[in-house]
Amino acid sequence: MYQYHTLKNGIKIVFRQNNSIVTHSGVYINIGSRDEKGSDEGMAHFIEHSIFKGTEHRRAYHILNRIDGVGGELNAFTTKEETCIYASSLSIHLERCLELFADIIFHSTFPKKEIEKEKDVVLEEINSYKDTPADLIYDDFEEYIFEGHPLAHNILGTRKNVKAFNSDSIRNFLNSNYTTDRMVISIVGNADFKKVVHLCERYFGDYGQKTSSADRSVAPQYRHFDLSIKRHTHQMHIMAGCPAVDTYDDRKVAFSLLNNIIGGPAMNSRLNVAIREKYGFCYTIESQYAPFSDAGLFYIYAGIDSDAHDRCLELIRNELFRFREQLLTTTQLHAAQQQYIGQMAINNELSLNEMQAIGKSCLTFGHVDTLEEMQRDIEAVTANEIRDLANETFDDDKLSYLVYA
Repeated sequence: MYQYHTLKNGIKIVFRQNNSIVTHSGVYINIGSRDEKGSDEGMAHFIEHSIFKGTEHRRAYHILNRIDGVGGELNAFTTKEETCIYASSLSIHLERCLELFADIIFHSTFPKKEIEKEKDVVLEEINSYKDTPADLIYDDFEEYIFEGHPLAHNILGTRKNVKAFNSDSIRNFLNSNYTTDRMVISIVGNADFKKVVHLCERYFGDYGQKTSSADRSVAPQYRHFDLSIKRHTHQMHIMAGCPAVDTYDDRKVAFSLLNNIIGGPAMNSRLNVAIREKYGFCYTIESQYAPFSDAGLFYIYAGIDSDAHDRCLELIRNELFRFREQLLTTTQLHAAQQQYIGQMAINNELSLNEMQAIGKSCLTFGHVDTLEEMQRDIEAVTANEIRDLANETFDDDKLSYLVYA
């Protein structure tokens, strides 16, 4: 189903062919905010913005018009551990996308005038984020639980750092970290794989092999806390969370299934039924599992009325305790497995999501599991595994709390 190729310089290609007139393509780079140090905090995200501001061959307008001008969409994002530059376009314009990716990654000039304008854009993004407590609480929670470790860094960086960025500091970070051994070209669309390889070799193959100096050898130590912060918001925002298994842990699939049962996107999640549907205490309540290369986090978020704070936390703890004490029945486990498999299939039906998923998987593991292989792994999870993980993870001494009051 998935086809692979590695260029001589180490850049990997992962591809899946379909019959759509639209192709989704992107370049995944194994560099994120955790790879920044000191005054570079926020740099990976800032590069994601400024990489579109001019190259040796194009001005900013020409970069933006190259894909958008033919009805496509060009975008990028940064996470704690990756950066992705991607595009959606008619399949006939795949070559245009790949050529542009190579140009902005390897030939960006970061003109001073454009960089100064982009600083203002990012500073406004930081302001906007601070005005959105439902988003900000996730980053604050990570900052407290990973205190002193690069995973604690806010992806956007600080106002002070952003104001100090310049063309030289941007180039230095990019040249040190945007290296061929950390790149994956991911494509889902209607093309012949030989042609895909040929285009990638044409536009990416001439750059010399280069390895990164980024060091992730120090794993984070978790900090336990219980904090309440005054935010003067109409709604009280609460976060409860704890350490979880990392990306490479064999129990990752089981924990992903457990998270989906507790507070996944479905309306029948345990938390949604027990707290929103039964009592009407909140509009939004959800759990999330964030696996990193050497750490993992599980968190539960709810936006509630302040009068419901104590009762809501009590109900959350009760739900977690149930997983520690009670085995899922065969019927419950089977239903949860089938629901999760169906959600994954629907998510991958959107080819943009699939392109991003296979790019990240190839970057992390060097291969991509098919839907059939993922289904096999999910159906292999046992009720005992679920209970053991719940007991290991949801211990009261491990749960931390952050409240915006």
